[in-house]
Amino acid sequence: MGDAIHTKKFQVRAVDIDQSGRIQPVIFIDYLLESASEQAGMFKVGVTDLFKKGRTWVLSRFHVEFDRFPAWGESLKIETWPSAKLPLYAIRDFEVSNERGAAARATSSWLIVDLETRRPARTAEHLDGFPQHDRRAVEDDFASLPVPSREDARKEFPVFFSDLDINRHFTATAYIHRALETVPQEILFEYRPVSIEVNFRSEAFYGDSIVSRIERVASSESDSHPTFLHRLSRASDDKELTLLRTLWGKTPTV
Repeated sequence: MGDAIHTKKFQVRAVDIDQSGRIQPVIFIDYLLESASEQAGMFKVGVTDLFKKGRTWVLSRFHVEFDRFPAWGESLKIETWPSAKLPLYAIRDFEVSNERGAAARATSSWLIVDLETRRPARTAEHLDGFPQHDRRAVEDDFASLPVPSREDARKEFPVFFSDLDINRHFTATAYIHRALETVPQEILFEYRPVSIEVNFRSEAFYGDSIVSRIERVASSESDSHPTFLHRLSRASDDKELTLLRTLWGKTPTV
C-alpha cells in the first residue's frame, strides 16, 4: 500500500502569504492540487498523459478542513492518495502536517472527461494500475450543496487570460478565490475559512464574466463561526458554474 500514498514537500514563500503573514487559503489548495497532479503523472495518468488519449481530468467536488494556516517560511508535508475508484469518479484525499502538527485535511472527487464529447469516461479505462489506500482524510459522501435562497452580497469578475488552466478553462482555485472575495470585508480581515466545500458544476472561459453571490446562513454559532453559501454563475445567461459552502473562524494572533 505504500505506493498509494504520495508525499510532497512545500515551503511557504513570501508570495504565498496574505496581510497576516500566513498562507492564503487558495494558495494552500493549490499546493494540494499540485501534489495530486504530481502523483498522477508518476503513474502516467496525468493531464498531459490523458491529452494523448483525448481525455482530461476535471475536478468535480472538493472539501478541505483547515486546522491552521502556516506562516511564511514554514515547511509542509503533503500526503495524498487515491481513496476510492467508482465507475465514473475517482476519490482522492489529502493530509498536510509539519513539526507543529496537522495543518489541513481534504477530500476530492474527479472525473475523466472526453475532450471532444465532454462526457465522462469510465475510470477503469485509465486507472486499473493506479494504487489505492482506503482511508479517508475527510468523511464526505458529496451530497448536493444548498443553493443560496437570497442575495446578501454580489460581485462581478471577468475571466482573465491568467485564470486559464491547461484545459483553457477557468481554474478550480480561481472559482474559490472569487467566492472568497465576495465575503464582507469585516469577515475577511478578522476571520479565516476553516472549512470550504465546493461543487464544480460547469465551465467558464476567457471573455466570460462571472457573478459571485453569497448568503450568510443564520445559525446558533453564526457570531463565532460565520457561514456562507456561495453561487457563481455566468453573467450573460446566469448559467450556474459553482456552488460553495464556507465556515469561518477567528484569525489566530500567533
